[in-house]
Amino acid sequence: MAESNFFPQSQALNLRQVAEMAHVTLPDGTDGEFLLRGVAPLESAGPGDLAYMDNPAYVGALAATQAAACLVTPRYASKVPSGTVALVTPQAYRVFAQVLAILFPSAMRPESSFAATGISPGSFVHPSARLEHGVRVDPGAVIGPHAEIGSGTLIGAHSVIGANVKIGRDCSIGANVTVTHAYFGNRVILHPGVRIGQDGFGFAMGPQGHLKVPQVGRVIIQDDVEIGANTTVDRGASRDTVIGEGTKIDNLVQIAHNVVIGRHCVIVAQVGIAGSTTIEDYVAIGGQVAVKGHVRIGMGAQIAATSGVNGDVPPGARWGGIPARPMREWFREITALKKLASGGDSAKDDDASS
Repeated sequence: MAESNFFPQSQALNLRQVAEMAHVTLPDGTDGEFLLRGVAPLESAGPGDLAYMDNPAYVGALAATQAAACLVTPRYASKVPSGTVALVTPQAYRVFAQVLAILFPSAMRPESSFAATGISPGSFVHPSARLEHGVRVDPGAVIGPHAEIGSGTLIGAHSVIGANVKIGRDCSIGANVTVTHAYFGNRVILHPGVRIGQDGFGFAMGPQGHLKVPQVGRVIIQDDVEIGANTTVDRGASRDTVIGEGTKIDNLVQIAHNVVIGRHCVIVAQVGIAGSTTIEDYVAIGGQVAVKGHVRIGMGAQIAATSGVNGDVPPGARWGGIPARPMREWFREITALKKLASGGDSAKDDDASS
């Protein structure tokens, strides 16, 4: 990997340590004390680097790699060249992520833009706010009346923490974030530009105009949630918007008022979730999915990218398409349309030739 001023390597790891993390035994004759210089992609890795491989698209790169060692799934172990130590594990990518976290801890979450160790000059903390020991506040940040922030938490530059907000311990609030009307658990990560707790889109519509409905709920974000840049989470209208423990949300996602998202869900970029929708635990939603309001997506369901969900999805289902329906049904329809289109073209060709 190229040298970087942004994420300097914090320590070195040897092959034995990586093998222990992967719960594998080093091949006979391998020097377990060999120090790895860093990590790198298969195609650019050199004799001191660790790489990983778990995708058939990179079989050619694996066969040609010059990496010192490679975390590889059993399916591709035979493709590892003789000069590279194969660390065979069914969770190659997961172990690689653990290695990266040890080597580059500063890349795990937003860090202070000012190398802050306390409350920076140029920040504004209301006298009634309560900050535990070890809170870091960057320049330009505003912390409102009666806000409470737990130890080890970072408030990034020009972020605004509203009145009465409660943020737990070891959280990371990136630059230019706004948080109002919200309670957070511990170890929550918000990337730059996230907006939490603003009005939901609520109007009583009529011929005399659209009457604004006050949004008087909160946002509740549980432990270990991570939310990507420029995502928005509206506060509830009359009840709370909730994001469950361990859920990971990508950039540019819109979560409307009264939405309840369960534990350990994954929601990819540009998803829009309309109001009062319930998403149960362990749901995965692909990019650019639109979810209609007042529907329920059952536990463990998976929604394919660019789909439109306009009804309830059963637990464990795999749906896709517009409107979203069971995956096999969707694929059959696509296949039928292709055949129909192909048949139409053939008919036109026959007419032209006659």
